Amino acid sequence: MDRRNFLRGSAIAATGATLAAPAIAQSSPKVTWRLASSYPKSLDTLFASSESMAQAVYDLTDGQFEIQVFAAGELVPPLGIADSVGDGTVEMGHTGSYFYMGKDPAFAFGTAMPWSGNARQYQAWMHEAGGNDLINEVLADFNLINLPAGNTGTQMAGWYRKEINTLDDLKGLKMRIGGLGGTVMSRMGVIPQQIAGADMYPALERGVLDAIEFVGPADDERLGFYKVAKYYYAPAFWEPSGELSYFINKDKHAELPKTYQAALTHAARSSGAQLLHRYDARNSAALQRLLAEGVEVRTMPEEILRESYRQTHMLYAEMSEESESFKKIHDHMFTFMDKAKAFTNICDFAYDYVAYQAAQANWPKT
Repeated sequence: MDRRNFLRGSAIAATGATLAAPAIAQSSPKVTWRLASSYPKSLDTLFASSESMAQAVYDLTDGQFEIQVFAAGELVPPLGIADSVGDGTVEMGHTGSYFYMGKDPAFAFGTAMPWSGNARQYQAWMHEAGGNDLINEVLADFNLINLPAGNTGTQMAGWYRKEINTLDDLKGLKMRIGGLGGTVMSRMGVIPQQIAGADMYPALERGVLDAIEFVGPADDERLGFYKVAKYYYAPAFWEPSGELSYFINKDKHAELPKTYQAALTHAARSSGAQLLHRYDARNSAALQRLLAEGVEVRTMPEEILRESYRQTHMLYAEMSEESESFKKIHDHMFTFMDKAKAFTNICDFAYDYVAYQAAQANWPKT
């Protein structure tokens, strides 16, 4: 072997490696973001979901993209996420989009719409039918990107100090309820209050609130509502599904390498699926414990449900006249939901009903 050619080739290879290193480093820079949550650490289903997402991003980027997760109030107010992310105080937030519909009514579509679809239908619309793209057209004006963060499933209609039997029982009722559900309930006499998670129990305990709705048995048990209100109603017509949101600062997102943007998207989708799985597993077990504590589960009276249906669609018509963006997303969503429900009714719903009746009637198994 020609020793001089060998040494010359080795030097060129070494130089090439030296030159390549900065390019590699530049394509995978070290990035640290802060995520502010609307939820306290005590809600280990909701809050832990954002931690799972952050860990997945870290793993997918070999530790180069780190998202530090902060609980409600540690960095910014629990209901100040949209402003704090939009202005760059933090790069990212975990929240419910409908908390911010005062900015634009279209924010409501990111979380839950009264009398819309269940979790599967809602996520199909968000992820596959273009729903989230329409939401992001609106959020762009606030320097925000909405990334769906997972669903709670159909929620309970909340905890009440007294029985609710008629529409008259709603008049003057002070209730913690968010989103357009609060608007609909106000049209039926309720006085809606928007209170962050950590402040809900004290308000109910002191009588500042007469009723409170949050999510479902797993979270509600942990927050202790059953200790001060024994009537537990279902279903929540205002949240037939509850989608959470990761709000991302639009400018900061644009600065990320494409691989990091992809990591965010995939991590949110994965942790979001896990969130619904956890709720399905934990809610059933928590409900049994609540029943053992003497909680009385009731069905929301048909009189109230029928009136809420009427008031909801009257409200949608009014909001569609006032806001072109609301009308555009509303029409798109409900056109999709009408078709999705037609299928669900002849398939999932029919099976669930028959299977439950079979179990209750002890159909023979042998």
